[in-house]
Amino acid sequence: MQLEHTVRGWIREGSRVLDLGCGDGRLLRDLAATRKVRGYGLEIDPHGIALCLEAGVNVIEQDLDRGLGNFPDRSFDTVIMTQTLQAVRFPHLVLDEMLRIGSECVITFPNFGNWRCRWHLGGGGRMPVSRSLPYAWYDTPNIHFCTVLDFEALCRQKNIRVLDRVVLDADGGQGPGTRLFPNLFGMTAIFRVTR
Repeated sequence: MQLEHTVRGWIREGSRVLDLGCGDGRLLRDLAATRKVRGYGLEIDPHGIALCLEAGVNVIEQDLDRGLGNFPDRSFDTVIMTQTLQAVRFPHLVLDEMLRIGSECVITFPNFGNWRCRWHLGGGGRMPVSRSLPYAWYDTPNIHFCTVLDFEALCRQKNIRVLDRVVLDADGGQGPGTRLFPNLFGMTAIFRVTR
């Protein structure tokens, strides 16, 4: 899958990695196997924690909304957060903490500026439900609806430097639409940032 391939390409071999909201630990397992990283995952869901432990992934039960104060400054080379930014209460504070404890951060999130989201709202007047956003408005873990442009504006506001950006379309690729108009045609945004 292009998302994992992109993230893998941004991680240096043998580096120290922290994966926030690591789910079942699949990404960390992949990075350990392909990039020889040493890492930990943070997860709040008991089922995800159990899956990590079964797979031998180092995992810590932790609520990201309570901060990352248990980690010292620059304790990781890369801090990763895939598809979790929109589900935390204070994404801007989590981003600050990520950049405090990691030299670089990789963040992925669904782009709510995509034309399909706009069409659902503008045409039908309802919140979108799709393959990439499979939840109804009342049971979604997504509490902050961010677009590519919103995230870039937040980075400028906080003096965060964007090192790389890849925006994927609904098929997980990078067609001409996503390259020319990423906020309109992109479904998933992938950013690599630093201070």
